[in-house]
Amino acid sequence: MQIDARLRLFLYIVGVFLTCLLIGNLIGGKLTSLTVFGEERLISVGELSFPLTFVLTDIVNEFYGRKAARQITMLGFFMTALAFGIIHLADAVPFADRSAITPAAYENVFTSATRIQIASMVAYLCAQFLDIGVFFFIKKATGDRFLWLRSTGSTAISQMVDTILVVTIAFTSLPGHVLVNIIVTSYLVKLFAAIVMTPVIYGLHELLERHYKLTPVPLEERTA
Repeated sequence: MQIDARLRLFLYIVGVFLTCLLIGNLIGGKLTSLTVFGEERLISVGELSFPLTFVLTDIVNEFYGRKAARQITMLGFFMTALAFGIIHLADAVPFADRSAITPAAYENVFTSATRIQIASMVAYLCAQFLDIGVFFFIKKATGDRFLWLRSTGSTAISQMVDTILVVTIAFTSLPGHVLVNIIVTSYLVKLFAAIVMTPVIYGLHELLERHYKLTPVPLEERTA
């Protein structure tokens, strides 16, 4: 089978998307803090990789269509579930005395944040489909104009849902004011990342059109 430029690029996008998604879920249990106006704000380090997944979803939506974006969303969900299944299967296998790490070390890294990982999967699925739907809605209303609006707008709305879901499901034991702290900080960071990523979206858009000779999927094909 001959792989043309369009298919090759799609494979690269999917590969980067899945890597960012899996890594973000694995490291999501670690919290760090930011000092904003003299106040400490908590945030998960999973936010380092997740913004790129929404950028790539928008690129797929733009050049490969809504159906393809939904397919990689489901692929990401199932691959994350597969990864967690393998991790817990490995955890169930007895440790040998000569293992390079201890059972406690393995648990701290891979299985201690199971609730967070489940919350992340639920939030991811809801937010991704919302992102795809809002992107399409804005595209339908504005045509090929205002790329920044459909990209940043869809991310801003979907990430609000993602943040509320993942924090409220994962950290139910925390006091209410701490949950609000994490939600507000995480969302503001995601919103900032979406705005910062806008030039990246335009750069990728230009690269795909000029170098790879790709054109955005016509609106009628998206609707079909």
